[in-house]
Amino acid sequence: MSGAVHCKYLIVGGGIIGCSIAYHLAKAGEKDIVLLEKASLTEGATWHAAGLVGQLRSSRNTTRMLQRSVELYDRLEAETGQAIDWKKVGSLRLASSPDRMMEVKRLATMARSFGLEMQVITAQEAYELFPLIDPKGVLGAAFIPTDGQVDPASLCQAIAAGARRQGVTIVQGKKVLDATVTDGRITEVQTDDGGYTAETVVLAAGMWSRELGRKLGVNVPACAVEHQYLVTEPIPDMPKDLPTLRDPDRLVYYKPDAGGRLVIGGYEDDTVPFGDRGIPGEFARQLLPENFDRFEPLATYAGQVTPVVNTVGVRQLINGPIPYSADGDFVMGKAPELDNLFVATGFLYGIAAGGGAGAIMAEWILEGRPSLDLWPLDIRRFSYHHGTRAFMYPRAVEHYAHHYKMRYPGQESEVARGIRRSPLYETLKARGAVYGSKNGWERPNWFAPQGVEPVDKPGFTGQNWTPHVAEEHRAVREGVALIDQSSFSKFELRGPGALGAIQRLAVSNMDKPAGSVIYTQLCNERGGIEADLTVTRLGENHFYIVTGSGFGVHDAHWIESQLPKDGSAFLIEVTSGKAVVNLCGPKARQVLEQVAEEDVSNEAFPFATARQITIGAAPVLAIRIGYVGELGWELHVPTEYGAHVYETLQAAGAPLGLRDVGYRAIESLRLEKGYVYWSADVTPDYSPYEAGLGFRVHLKSKGDFIGRAALEKQKAEGVARRLCTFTVEEAVPVFGGETILKDGETVGLVSSAGFGTTVGKTVLYGYLPSKLAKEDEFEIESFGQHFRARRTAGPLYDPQNERLKA
Repeated sequence: MSGAVHCKYLIVGGGIIGCSIAYHLAKAGEKDIVLLEKASLTEGATWHAAGLVGQLRSSRNTTRMLQRSVELYDRLEAETGQAIDWKKVGSLRLASSPDRMMEVKRLATMARSFGLEMQVITAQEAYELFPLIDPKGVLGAAFIPTDGQVDPASLCQAIAAGARRQGVTIVQGKKVLDATVTDGRITEVQTDDGGYTAETVVLAAGMWSRELGRKLGVNVPACAVEHQYLVTEPIPDMPKDLPTLRDPDRLVYYKPDAGGRLVIGGYEDDTVPFGDRGIPGEFARQLLPENFDRFEPLATYAGQVTPVVNTVGVRQLINGPIPYSADGDFVMGKAPELDNLFVATGFLYGIAAGGGAGAIMAEWILEGRPSLDLWPLDIRRFSYHHGTRAFMYPRAVEHYAHHYKMRYPGQESEVARGIRRSPLYETLKARGAVYGSKNGWERPNWFAPQGVEPVDKPGFTGQNWTPHVAEEHRAVREGVALIDQSSFSKFELRGPGALGAIQRLAVSNMDKPAGSVIYTQLCNERGGIEADLTVTRLGENHFYIVTGSGFGVHDAHWIESQLPKDGSAFLIEVTSGKAVVNLCGPKARQVLEQVAEEDVSNEAFPFATARQITIGAAPVLAIRIGYVGELGWELHVPTEYGAHVYETLQAAGAPLGLRDVGYRAIESLRLEKGYVYWSADVTPDYSPYEAGLGFRVHLKSKGDFIGRAALEKQKAEGVARRLCTFTVEEAVPVFGGETILKDGETVGLVSSAGFGTTVGKTVLYGYLPSKLAKEDEFEIESFGQHFRARRTAGPLYDPQNERLKA
């Protein structure tokens, strides 16, 4: 190691993402930054990218990140003196079907919520902006004036020049081969020409990131697939300053190119994975063999959208590998496996994201977290299976094919299914379960009654599951139900330092008697909610932690990163060891008392407590808590006993009308009850006081904990915003992301929404400025329509006897 070059930050990868991270670290005043590129800058996927820069995405914070790209591109040429051919000509998105027109209206609503200008225009107005299109069959379009296009290679070189100007060392022609890991840290990076040591390593190696990650024991579900676009010969009288164009109904996009040409690409079915058996050779600035047969459907569509392309020749068909990931989105953040490794890869639209992603990653590295919560992009959203060939490539190919296809809310993936199954999988399938996939788990979304086809038929309105989910909802409210929640992520915190560790992590006082069940939040130093979970104290230094199916890696990483370094407290994942059957509803005790050997009366087994009981012949940790707002128990059972417990409960509950219930009913039940969902209603952007969870913050009864100072200040001074509940009298198509308006002005964004079957109203959550949080009358914009909404204080459904039912 003595001969190794030392630096503070070592960035692996010289594409636009790596260069942008180096640039922004230096811009923040950091020194001693080295970027290693195995070939020359841009020669992976950056150089052959199409260069479209769009900003609107389904997440507000991802959109904000992409807006930061545009801010950088606006000033970069003046700052560096290097031309980047940045043209802020706007983007046009055509709608050629009724559902696509609904999508455009939904996007416009989201853009309004996100603070991004977007105009819904007519087919004629779209034609005037892009006179090469045939407006026949076009119903309308969306236009974002601040989008544009850029030359990818020039952009990357300009960012690199800006980084060099601020002292970044860029080393080209040096290939990273491996690294040495000691005590959870990268201690040396080996290249084909010497070693490097660094305090922080950043993996931004695009399609090579997964392979390098595996050498480090890090799961990086990033890959590459083939993507083609063609360049036409010059088009006579080509209009100048055309916007970029997308026609998702016909799967194609356009970028005006130099010399009066058009770049035309798209997203066809059955693209080809690249590098799934290893990336061949050095692979630098290389293209793949063109495949006109695979491009032919896109060419046919392009001839319909812009008939002029049928009359001009093809200059070139370009086929190159583009980055992708297991769920089609970016892979960013701190690797949970190592203390000093950050990852930024899997960027399908890396040119659009490059500037903003570099800025966000620099914040993440320097501050320990970004200024915007980016859970949809966080590497901790992935589990082991996401990085396997069997899962990642089929999902990447599917997501690629659906990049432009209509993707309705609630629509499930069809490939790489059945990866994780509970012991009840086959039993529930035979009972009509219609499964969805969450973190690889097969979970019942709803149950098709006898005679009803057990398949999803999604849409913006009129989903086929709606009446059946409503019946499941009523069963929980009025009778008794079973829900398979085996997919919960479950952990045990043990060791002599376990109580001290959980006290430091949680905002609630965790020093309660054994058998206590505590709903709490784990906050960061700013008071933002890093985790929202339940903790059951099983012994003096033994705690059982339950969190959501998709949050296990994230929450475990947060907990483990805060544990004492002396090993006095340790976390063990027990997800696979426990099946979970939720028994809930007003008649739940009538079922449980028939099959349990112990007393389960309210006096013997009160709310928010846990007991070891016996059901049939099975040992069960029964936790009297739930997420639906009714009497109930989460029954945590050793996996091998899961089917026996379920069958025993079914037999006892059948005379009482016991029903199987799925996750779509849970969503409407929790909305009525006022229960929040982490990643939507609560995130690291929001504190417990802002989210209406201040009652969980125990400032008086416990000592110091992470975020205490920030929360004390909020309690003393008040908060600037509050999570509020709204209702609309009729059923409205809402899915989250809708705009909240007051007197015609945008004042908030809907975080969660659905129909409350019991209350007979549409229920929505969203944050308001505190000065408006006591007002009653608002409007909700959904698909371009405005609906009168009323803010409601407290839960819409709150049975007074929930804690005391006898």
